[in-house]
Amino acid sequence: MKLFKQLLVAPAALGLVAPMAVSAQEVASLNGMSAVNEYMNQQDIDRFRAWESKNQVTSVTQFSDVQPTDWAYQALSNLIEKYGCVAGYPNGTFKGGNPLSRYEAAALLNACLERVTEQTDELQRLLTEFQGELTVLRGRVDGLEKKVGKLEVMQFSTTTKLQGEANMVLGGVGYNGNTFLNRTNNYLTRTNTVAAPTAALNAMSFNYDVRLNFTTSFTGKDLLYTRLRGGNFGTSAFAGTAPLVMARLDKAFAPTGGDNVVNIDRFYYRFPVGKEFTVTIGPRARNTEMIAFRPQAYNADLLDFFTLAGAPGAYNKATGAGFGVVWKQTVAKGKPYLTAAANYVSQTGQNGDPNAGGMFSAYGQSNVTLQFGGRGTNWGVAALYRYGTCGTNLRDGTPLATAALPCNNAAGATAAINGGYAASTNSLGLGAFWQPKQTGWIPSVSLGWGYTGFTYQPLSRAAANNINSVLSAQSWAAMFQWDDAFAKGNAAGFAFGQGVMATSLRAPGTFPDDSNYAFEWFYRFRVSDNISVTPSIFYLSNPHGQIMNGVPGTPNSFMNNVGALVQTQFKF
Repeated sequence: MKLFKQLLVAPAALGLVAPMAVSAQEVASLNGMSAVNEYMNQQDIDRFRAWESKNQVTSVTQFSDVQPTDWAYQALSNLIEKYGCVAGYPNGTFKGGNPLSRYEAAALLNACLERVTEQTDELQRLLTEFQGELTVLRGRVDGLEKKVGKLEVMQFSTTTKLQGEANMVLGGVGYNGNTFLNRTNNYLTRTNTVAAPTAALNAMSFNYDVRLNFTTSFTGKDLLYTRLRGGNFGTSAFAGTAPLVMARLDKAFAPTGGDNVVNIDRFYYRFPVGKEFTVTIGPRARNTEMIAFRPQAYNADLLDFFTLAGAPGAYNKATGAGFGVVWKQTVAKGKPYLTAAANYVSQTGQNGDPNAGGMFSAYGQSNVTLQFGGRGTNWGVAALYRYGTCGTNLRDGTPLATAALPCNNAAGATAAINGGYAASTNSLGLGAFWQPKQTGWIPSVSLGWGYTGFTYQPLSRAAANNINSVLSAQSWAAMFQWDDAFAKGNAAGFAFGQGVMATSLRAPGTFPDDSNYAFEWFYRFRVSDNISVTPSIFYLSNPHGQIMNGVPGTPNSFMNNVGALVQTQFKF
């Protein structure tokens, strides 16, 4: 028995009262309680038990001559409190320094063994009483061990997990007319040219977006993230191409190389530095995924515009080669904290031609992003600044304001946009959100505003007369969401705002007339933990501005766009 062996061999157990006259080897030669009884006279045992019962103590503090500094204090305390087999003298002393006879040592061990036997009997009674339940549990454990063993054999990696997300979108967008007249214009020369029309995209379509995420950790704190993504939104009205830029969906993926082609969509490594910093680096990273947080509680994940905190110019989802660092203040759990982030992304960072791309080059389509904010348990506020070189864009808005920034070198080696000149932007995004701590009739509220200033650098006198005229642009959004709407796990929401639109022009005496409005309603049904169905409708007013591409006297023929869709999401 384990306790008996401990009492026989542990110095703390055998020496807890005094140096014994009997040696540990001699006592160890005894064989249980029967041997102890044979070793000493029953009369001596009875006499010792009577003395022990009369002088039994319940706490080591009852001994006046035992101090916490004594070497066997803890061992003596454990025997008294756990087993109650230690007695003192009538005068309240233990006399730990006195010698102990062989009979007294045997009687002491016998008393402790009897207490252990009592506890063993109680344990056996419990085992017998719950025999059925223990048998069931044993069977379940055996079954789990077999399943775990099978999974270990089948798993492709001990460090990598596979997570998947599949989205099906059925819907369409309706608008006036069967074609869209493409016009190019220049405010400085007042030219207005009609190009070939774009076919209407108002048919109902059924599309998909599939993402396979491989998350690998080598230390438990780092992350190697690889994402495969495929879809078929290339010719859909939801892809975000002209003439329906504002109808772009967050889940609409048009792979490079055409529909139904799988791409490496993300590939980066993230690791902590100290307790407050996290570093991300990779050849396929996104600037909005290397910030501290997105300042909104609204998460319909439908129209792309309403996923960017009301500032698509700042949160432009630039993806490419880059790196970033995030700082998060260390505070007590549940307390508000400050955050900051900085990152760099080159959208053509994989290119070795300095005239067509490359990191830190003039034509690398570079994005430098800085964010500072604060968060609480149910609120957050953040300011984000982004500097974009030529070739970058402002994501969602009117064609006049969101056209890709001109990027053309002096020799004209790269594709020219209205002449030989370079351009850059400075974008600011301010966002804040609040959500109730308990769900109910009060929704979460998310507000965002964005501003972008345009800078043009003509490379020649001829190019100076051929510069896109936008000087500044703005955007904003207000979003409301009710969690657990009508049923736990469901959600409902409503959002409205204005996409990126030109608010001032370089040409004197001209006005942009570029305002637009977007509205979105949705209700998400949670079918299970892995499946949700979200019907939604949206309305776009003047998505191309109030006049065609900003040309006076050419009214926009796409004044009102109405879209409806059902998005079904599977997570596994």
